[in-house]
Amino acid sequence: MPRKELPMVPSTLELIDESLFDYVDSLNLKATTNKGWKKTPIIWTSAERSYQIKNDKDIRDSVGSLILPLITIERTSIIKDMNRKGVFWGNVDRNKDGGSITFARRINQDKTSNFANADAYRLENQLNFPRENKKVVYEWISMPMPTYIEISYTISLRTEYQQQMNELTTPFVTKTGAINYFSMRNKGHFYEGFIQGSFPANNNLSGLGEEERKYETKIDINVLGYLLGEDKNQETPKMVITENAVEVKIPRERIIHGDIDEHLTEQRRKKAVKRLENSPNELN
Repeated sequence: MPRKELPMVPSTLELIDESLFDYVDSLNLKATTNKGWKKTPIIWTSAERSYQIKNDKDIRDSVGSLILPLITIERTSIIKDMNRKGVFWGNVDRNKDGGSITFARRINQDKTSNFANADAYRLENQLNFPRENKKVVYEWISMPMPTYIEISYTISLRTEYQQQMNELTTPFVTKTGAINYFSMRNKGHFYEGFIQGSFPANNNLSGLGEEERKYETKIDINVLGYLLGEDKNQETPKMVITENAVEVKIPRERIIHGDIDEHLTEQRRKKAVKRLENSPNELN
């Protein structure tokens, strides 16, 4: 049966990271600076320093130090918990095409109409003749079984003043209301995030040294996501379409058995029977 890949963005670790980054960016967090009410920059801590400098030159000063206030995001851990398997608790092995779960079915209109027209022309000598068509071609769309994971992230708020820290911390506490849950959608995928209730501070206020005072608050977020396939290392298609067989034909010699074509009209069938009685070896 013919197979082809269905274009769809698979769920990957990079896509989940991007979803959380977009969520934090959508909060549009601002703080009071010496340049007025300004949006606070957000950076991903795993990026190389050279990339950060080239990508956004405004986050560092002339000597290369980060300009505060600043928000950083870091992925800290990935957990594959057997008690959190999502909607698929049983394991479904992949077939040779790479698909495990069939999630959609549709009719292939072109191939179904071709079978209907071929039968109508053979039986009634007319295309598009109204008759029941039992040869329906379905397309079955399948994908690999989702693997559910729990990813932990740490968001660090870094400021120079207590006022800036208060302005940036408050939205994380109040945005979700009386709960700590928020959702993220990205390129057709859905993820769930949970903001942890503790907001520990890591300040240097207790020291009496000459170093500059800095405020830092860490916010831990757990994201429930899922992965589809092995990303770029997967050899089979991410999404596949398979088609069902509508008929099975086994060729045979009608000359030997003297059979009469079952698709003949009644009038032609009578003529074929009469010819076969007069000459059993004659072709019908």
